[in-house]
Order: sequence, then structure tokens, then C-alpha cells
Amino acid sequence: MPGSRDVDLHGTSLPTGSTGWVRVRGAREHNLVEVDVDLPRDCFVVFTGISGSGKSSLAFGTVFAESQRRYFESVAPYARRLMAQVGSPDIDTIEGLPPAVALQQARGAASSRSSLGTLSSLSDVLRLLYSRAGTYPDGAEHLPASAFSPNTADGACPTCHGSGVSRSTTEALLVPDPALSIDDGAIGVWSTRAWVGQNVRRMVTAMGIDRHAPWHTLPQAERDWLLFTDEEPRMLLQGHRLGKPNSYHGTWQSAEKFLLRNLARTQSAAQREKLEVFLAEGPCPACRGKRLRPDALAVTFAGVDIADLSALPLSEVCALLDTGLEEQARGTDRHGAAAASAARSLVKDFGARVEAIIGLGLGYLSMDRSSTALSPGELQRVRLAGQLRAGLFGVLYVLDEPSAGLHPADSEALYAALRELVRKGNSLFVVEHDLAIARQADWVVDVGPGAGTQGGHVVHSGPPEALQQVGGSLTAGFMFPTEAVGPLQAREPSGWRELTHLSRHNINDVTVRIPLGVMTAITGVSGAGKSSLLTAVTERLEAENETAATPRRIVAIDQRPIGRSPRSNLATYTGLFDAVRRLFAGTAGAKERGWAAGRFSFNVEAGRCPTCQGEGFISIELVFLPTSYSPCPTCHGSRYNPETLEVRYRDRDVGQVLAMTVLEAVTFFEDVAPVHRALTTLLDVGLGYLTLGQPATELSGGEAQRIKLATELQRPRREGTVFVLDEPTGGLHPVNVRDLVRVLGRLTDGGDTVITVEHDMQVVAAADWVIELGPGGGDRGGTVVASATPADLLDEPDSITAPYLRRSLER
Repeated sequence: MPGSRDVDLHGTSLPTGSTGWVRVRGAREHNLVEVDVDLPRDCFVVFTGISGSGKSSLAFGTVFAESQRRYFESVAPYARRLMAQVGSPDIDTIEGLPPAVALQQARGAASSRSSLGTLSSLSDVLRLLYSRAGTYPDGAEHLPASAFSPNTADGACPTCHGSGVSRSTTEALLVPDPALSIDDGAIGVWSTRAWVGQNVRRMVTAMGIDRHAPWHTLPQAERDWLLFTDEEPRMLLQGHRLGKPNSYHGTWQSAEKFLLRNLARTQSAAQREKLEVFLAEGPCPACRGKRLRPDALAVTFAGVDIADLSALPLSEVCALLDTGLEEQARGTDRHGAAAASAARSLVKDFGARVEAIIGLGLGYLSMDRSSTALSPGELQRVRLAGQLRAGLFGVLYVLDEPSAGLHPADSEALYAALRELVRKGNSLFVVEHDLAIARQADWVVDVGPGAGTQGGHVVHSGPPEALQQVGGSLTAGFMFPTEAVGPLQAREPSGWRELTHLSRHNINDVTVRIPLGVMTAITGVSGAGKSSLLTAVTERLEAENETAATPRRIVAIDQRPIGRSPRSNLATYTGLFDAVRRLFAGTAGAKERGWAAGRFSFNVEAGRCPTCQGEGFISIELVFLPTSYSPCPTCHGSRYNPETLEVRYRDRDVGQVLAMTVLEAVTFFEDVAPVHRALTTLLDVGLGYLTLGQPATELSGGEAQRIKLATELQRPRREGTVFVLDEPTGGLHPVNVRDLVRVLGRLTDGGDTVITVEHDMQVVAAADWVIELGPGGGDRGGTVVASATPADLLDEPDSITAPYLRRSLER
């Protein structure tokens, strides 16, 4: 009989290969309710549960947070002081905890200068290769590796400063309506009647130019001088001050100089937005968009410069580098033995790094792909590739939905990579909604049974197959379904729209037919061009609206954040907080104090906490780690000062209302129609677990998209609207996906058209029309391989999706 050390709380034995348990006792982080659970080390453990059940609170907020806290206890006092500000998880004890690494979903860096190459260190290796073993022009000096980086003074193109983009203006941009005179505001940047505009008009008159004549009637030489001259003549002008005439000296600067100087100086986002309409962007004429100096671009390897190599899909780069090595071996270039040896070593290292990324289904990406254009799932897999190469032993890896954004065919490669981490002697804890991955785990921890206050319990902890016997698990019903799926049925469209010659990124001259009044799912492997096709379709429909007699309303809902700081949140974005503040302003306590609704805004100085300025959080710079946020020590996250919190509505202050989950608030505001309507739509799209004050910085792309969808659903409906969505099921448990499918179904039942990019087979099965792109990613994608109803897709021989759709239906 196994000893107590070999079994968990429920008497279940350690899985094969495990060396012991991570024993968690009394976990209370977020919605966890005194959770006791034993988790096997050196195994693949998957945490499941519906959105908001508490699985991330257990995996990240408790296990990883405690491991991180213990690590920092062993380092410098400065780091320990910072970690004390962050706080420790609310837990009694954890035993048997290894050092942990967290790979969470995160947006790309804010700067477009950050790329896949810089994030993965591939660019570092490539720069060394070109520096030491590149083919230089005759007589050219040897360049350091930094000369091949657009982010250094050595390498950046002097014209565009390494951005690759040129911003310039033209007469057509500066003068939108040439029929107007200067006095009427023909020159856009000076159209105002404020002092700047009046000053310009006086100088134009002083120079003898007719400011009352239509712009197009002025001589071209005068027009060019006014808009683009480098001259800055000084002149005596007559004006008014305090109602009396006065003289002053003015200095002329052309419209172009005025525009560029003000853009460089202004700190106002609104002002910058107004000025940018007079500029056009295009590739830098000096470097042709390659961002580097001419001497760096003159160096080649395998016949291409470093910018062209960085623009190739990773799946093609290694073959090209091998060609370069073969040329060196044949002596067809001018490399010496030392350079050839360095090239072989660097290409080998580069190849190992690239293969790790390709193995995770990212071979369609290029090194120059901006990190801002990488999805959270792609970013996480790039970091995972780095960990695979690191070869660490005895580490606990905690991952957050690594399958996000992956087609089921790509998930198989991901699973192999995850298993490799365990094979190397590490523990792997994964928060995951993809039940295909959960079925292959060594151990499953199902958290729930519901979300928010209805979750926070461990419903099951043990082998995956044992979950089948757990009656209270919502996951079990999808992982081991007992009811047969009915036949696939597609609704009849109200019409069709054929869109021809669509091109964007790897989509080249594609024609698609879109059914109206029903739902279309665009699917295909990662990098096949789904989002590109969706964007091209949206742009075409919007362009057609401009000439249509009865234009359709087009609502594009993407995954971009709803805000960039904790100050932006769910309640403010949806507009429901306006009604909440009016409720507080109508209370007796507020009327006694003479407070209007504005007092209950955390953006108003009178009501907000002075320490955190109404954000509820303070940012903590850890220097060697990303900036983290900690609850404000003064208001403890409520955002308000004590005086404001004295006013209560139904025994709750405004801070407590913001701390409510959507599910709790639906009951609390049941008789307040405008608030209740907004909350109900949030529930419909599977967001009942979020708090009303949930900061925008804590929302995933899928959550942000569903908040936008809920906000749109509150508005008055107009039949015939086209809804365009990009993977709205990101981060959703299958039970939440089912609810979202019902919402989308209600839209089409009302006569609207839904076009969505999706990998989830539940959505594909519920669609009325499927467009599958492929056959591969990147340059191997961009082709329509199937266009059919879901039922007919099952018989398409070229469809990669069909086997996975059939498998999901059979389950």
C-alpha cells in the first residue's frame, strides 16, 4: 500500500514519473475558497474550468506568485523591498514548490522597433553573422554587429532614423479645398481664426499676396513658397492688443515647417491627431523602408542583405543560410577560413533557435514582424521556444492558454513541445481551455463549478479520465460528452455578396462569396491569412458603402485593448458607470453634501484617492522585470478618498460597486433598467466573472473584443448590420463558447450578417458557411482551399479543418 507521501488528499497515487507533490493549503487568492490541493511535480498538469472560475488564481496568483516571492527573499534587500510592495498570495502554506517561470499572455511591446527577431534574439545572431562572415563590397571597411541594427546610431538610416518610414506632406494634403481663399482657410493648418491664423493672414498681406483670391488662382510659385519655403523672413505687422492698434514683428515659416515643428513639440494627443491628417506615410526614400544605412545594406550573405533576409518567413531562412554556407565551401565568395568557420558556428546556432520556433507552428512569421503585430498567443509561443532551448532542469513552468489562436492542427505541435519540457525534467502547469490538450495531460485540476463567487473550489484533481465521473463539473460535459450531436444544419442566406480581387499581406487576388443574413466562419491553420482576408473583406464592404444607395452598417470588433492603463475599465467603456454615478448623486447623502454625479468619478480630483490619482493601483518598477501593479496602500484599490466612500447606495459605496462582478451586479441593479440592460449583454457574451472596475490592463484580447460586442449589442438595432469579429472565443471555456454562439445566432435571426475568424470547432459547426484558407501559413497560405457549409466541408478532400470538425462532432 502506498505511503502518505505517495498519495494526494484523496488517496490518488502519484502519476508515473512524478517525484512528489506540490501541496497547497488554505489558498484564498481572489475567489478561491480555502483551497487545499496536491499537484504532482515533474508532470504535465492542466487547470480547467469556465472563465472566471479561479483556475488562474490558483496557478498564477497562488503557486507562481509564492514561488516568485520565495525567490526574491533570497536576493538583494532592494528587490525584497519592492516585492513587499507587490504583496504575497493569500495562502496558509505551500510545500514542495520548485523555482517557477511564468509564460503569460501579453500584448506586444508598444514600440514598433521591437520585432520577433529582437524578442527571440535571432537578430543578435544574424547581425554577428553579417558582421563576421558577410560578403563586403571591394574596399569596404569591416562593420561591427551594431551597424546592422536599425535601433543603434551605427546602423540606423540617417534619413528616417531607423523607422523605415518617411512622413511628408503635399499641396493636396495641406490645401484640402483649393477653391477656398487663404482668408477662408484654404491652408488647413492655418484655417483657424485664432491668433495663429490671424498672424499668418497679416504676413500674407504684408508680402503682397492676395489672401482673398481662390487658392487655385494663385501663381504656382507663390503657392510653393507659402507651403514649402525654407526662408524665414521677419516683417513688421500691424495688429491689436487690448482693443488698441499696435505694431509687432512676425517671422514667417512655411506651412510644412509649421506642421512638422508643432508635431515635434506638442504633448497633446488631440492636437497631434489634428495635425497628422496633413501628413502621408510611405517607405523611406533613402533606405527603401529597410531602416539601415547604405553601407550595412551593401553587405550580403547568400546574395541577400540582412533586411531582405529578415523579411523572409522563418521556414525559408535556414535553407537560404545553408546556401550561403555551400557557396563558401565551394570558394565562390571571398571569405577566409576564419570567416567561414564563424559562419558555420553562427548558422548552426541560428538554425537551432529557428527550429524551436517553427516547431511551435510559427514558421510563417518573419524576423522583422513587429511585436505590436504579434498576437498574445504568438508572443507566448516565442517565449516558450526560448525556454525549450534553455534546457533548464527542475523548473516549474506555468503557462496561460498556450493554444490561444491555434488551429487544432497546430495544437498537436504545441503539445509535443510541452511534453518536451516535462521530458527534460521540469514540471508543467498549464491553464487551458483546449480540452484536446487536457485529455493528454498527466493530471487535471478542474476549478469551479461556476464563475466568480460561484467558483473558487477544486471540483476535481486527478487523472483526466477520472473527471468523467465528476457530476458537478461543467468541463466534464464537454470533455466526455454523453449526448449525441444533431446533424449540421445551415440556415438559408437572404442573399450573396461576391467580393473579387482581394489582396492583403499573403492574400493575393482572392475571390470569395459571402452569404448575407447568416454566419460565416473563416478558418485555417495559423498564418493562413484569415485576419488578412477579414480585413480585406471589411475594407471592401466599407468602400462599397460610399456609393451604395442603401449602405449597410458595418461593425468591426477587434481585439485591441479598450484602454492602456488601469484607469480604463469595463464600467467606463460600456457607459454603464454614467448611470451608476447618477444613482449615487441621487442619494440623500450626496444631496446633503451638494454633490453631483461628477463627484463619483475617479477622474475628478475632489472624489478620487490622492495617492493613486483614482487608478486604484500604483505601478512598481522592478528594473529587471516588467512593471507590475499593486493595490494602492491608501484606498486599497477602491480608487476614492474616504469622504466620497461615506455616501452609500443600498448599503454599498461606489468603490464596492466597482468591485462587484457582472454576475453580482445583475441582481443588485435588477430594477435599474439602463444598468441592468448593459450587464445582461455582458453576461450573454460570457463576461459574468469580470468586475465592473476590471482594469483594461488585465483584460485579454478576447475579453476586450467581447466587451466591445456587448457595448454594441446595447445600441438600437438596425436590420442588415454586418458584424465582423476576429477570434471572439479567445480565452473562453467551451460552456462560454456555447453561450457566445447563441448570441451570434440571435444576431443572424434578426437579419444581421456575422463574419468571424475562428479556430473553435464549436463555432465552425454552428456557422452557416465556412471559408477555409491554406493550405499552410505565410507564403504557403492565402488560398481558399474550401468554401462550403459545415456539413459539406466534411467531404472536402483538401480541408485540414474537416478531420477536426468530424472528431468534435463524434465526441
